[in-house]
Amino acid sequence: MKPAGLHLIVRLAGERVALAAADVDSVIEIDALTPVPGTPDHVAGLAALRSRVLTVIDGRVALGLPPTGVAPAPEAVLLSHEGHCYALLVDAVEDAIEIEGPLEPLRAQPASAWVRVARGIVAHNRTAMLVIAPGPLVAGTDGQGQDGVNPALTPLL
Repeated sequence: MKPAGLHLIVRLAGERVALAAADVDSVIEIDALTPVPGTPDHVAGLAALRSRVLTVIDGRVALGLPPTGVAPAPEAVLLSHEGHCYALLVDAVEDAIEIEGPLEPLRAQPASAWVRVARGIVAHNRTAMLVIAPGPLVAGTDGQGQDGVNPALTPLL
């Protein structure tokens, strides 16, 4: 089996999880967040990055978990999904690491919030970590808006 490769380790909803480096453009800080009425709950708002406007996804709400009631940390992971960039708010960005072992299939059912986003597990320093997919986080918990259109996948410009 081939090695899982480079991954970004983040804390999301209090859990230590991995994102494949191929899914990550960069790590950024969100200075100002502008809420947008009428967007799905997991869309925290819009943020400016250089000359671009980013749709900012609240990772916790995208998992179907209740908001903490505390302002999210300013750290975000810039993700590319279906040709668009999104900023995923996370609790913390820990490190980028090379995973020597393979991406393994799940052997047990993860907690319900993680089922939609789980790609598999990897082992690093004798610790298993869930590898998550960005697409389901961008889509949110229902995955669809009215008329079958997913408003989270349409850039808000």
